[in-house]
Amino acid sequence: MNCYVVTFETHSDESRERVRTQLKTYPHFCPIHKYCWAILTDKKAKDIRNDVAAKLDKGERLFVIRSGTEAAWRNTFGDKNSEWLKENL
Repeated sequence: MNCYVVTFETHSDESRERVRTQLKTYPHFCPIHKYCWAILTDKKAKDIRNDVAAKLDKGERLFVIRSGTEAAWRNTFGDKNSEWLKENL
């Protein structure tokens, strides 16, 4: 499986909740912050984009990128999420 970072910009809480619900359908996921999550999947970036974009309203933004070889962060949503990111990014 590959790790992807998915960032999104929504205009409403309802739209953000639809995106979050969609991201939770992937085998493994970790919220990084309110509008950015990491997921593990065998799917390609364009397939993830299509899955998540179906939950967005017109004019909302989405970016999907496969994780690289190096990452750094500050203030994740707790130790559990920080450990998940260390293991998977």
